[in-house]
Parts: sequence; C-alpha cells; structure tokens
Amino acid sequence: MHEREIVGLIASCLAYGRVSQILRSVSSVLDIVGKSPRTFIMDGSPAVFEKAFDGFCHRFATGTNMAALFSATGKIIREYGSLNECFAAGIGKNDSNVMPAMRFFVHRLCSAAGGMGHLVPDPQKGSACKRLNLFLRWMVRKDRVDPGGWEGVGSPRLVVPVDTHMHAIGVKLGFTSRRQADIKTALEITEGFRKFSPEDPVKYDFALTRFGIRSEMNMKDLFKT
Repeated sequence: MHEREIVGLIASCLAYGRVSQILRSVSSVLDIVGKSPRTFIMDGSPAVFEKAFDGFCHRFATGTNMAALFSATGKIIREYGSLNECFAAGIGKNDSNVMPAMRFFVHRLCSAAGGMGHLVPDPQKGSACKRLNLFLRWMVRKDRVDPGGWEGVGSPRLVVPVDTHMHAIGVKLGFTSRRQADIKTALEITEGFRKFSPEDPVKYDFALTRFGIRSEMNMKDLFKT
C-alpha cells in the first residue's frame, strides 16, 4: 500500500495531456525511482531528486517540479507515516465530502516543499481538482477498476473527477447547469450521482469517461433513447 499510494500520486499529478504522453511520463518517472518508490523517497534528498529528474519534462512540469513533489512527499511520510494517514488527519467526522481533507492535504504538501508548479492543483482556488479526485478514487475505492487500500476516508465522501467530458455528461443528465468545470460543478455532479448510489457516487466515473477517451466510442451514443 505504501508503494501504491506514491505511484498513484505521481500518476495523478501527471494525468493531463494526451494519454500516450501521460503513460510515457509516468513510465519515465518509475524507471528513475526503481522497484521501490518509497525507498527512493526515504533515502533521497532534495539534491538527489534534482539530479535524478534533471531533464524531465511533462508539458508544463519540469524536473525541478517533480523533485519538489518527491521532497514534499518524503516530508509528509516522515511526519505522518503515509500519505493515507496525512489525508485522513484532515477529515472531520461530520464532513460529507473529501474537500476539507483535500485542502488540508494540499496545504501540508505545499508547506513541505515549494516549487511543484502545476503538479498539485489548489482546491482553495476553486479548481475541480480532477487529478486529485482521480487519485482519491484509485486509493479509496476497491473493485475491478480501482485498487483501493486507503482507510479512514470512505467511498461516500468521494467527489467525481470532472473534466470537459464529465462536465458535458453532467449537464446532459441534468445534474448541473453550470458552465465552468470547477469544484462547484464537480460537487453538483457528485450529488446527482449520489441519488443513484449514495454509498459510492463515483463508481460510474470510469465507464462514463471512456466515451471521451476511446476513439471508437461516441458521446452521442451514450444518450440515445
């Protein structure tokens, strides 16, 4: 689980751009860190990470940004024991969704090391935080799609990862009329799905978003009656 959450965070932070480019960039990072990302992080230092990721580039992200992410992750793990424990520390017992904990988690990451650039979205700025919500879906849910493993969060609190495709689906289904794919829109869409699955409102995400990813699948076919 400790390895999985680190790989999940890396993959989610790089999950923007073309799928082929994302896969190449994630593979490149994993080649650098070797078989145990946690060992690489715990044995490393900011200088080691800067050298390791020298020349790395993924769209807006540079090797310096990636080095900062690894430095921050290491500090979080040393303080809390795991990313899971850090995130769970930000959850209140009455929280209906993960947003308070996400703000806490991002604050702790950014406080641990500056210079991560676009790798970690800031929920305070109103972003839909699609990549972080995708990371949480992977870590919290456990089925044939998502590996799970995290404790203390719970599927009912998850928020749908919203991009342009899921935004369009949410509008078509009548879950939102908002024009911006921001966090308010993501929460409205999540509430729409919650009516069908209160215990797991994001379980439809993987299947529905295939229509925006796979070339042989057409969004128009999704809404044929």
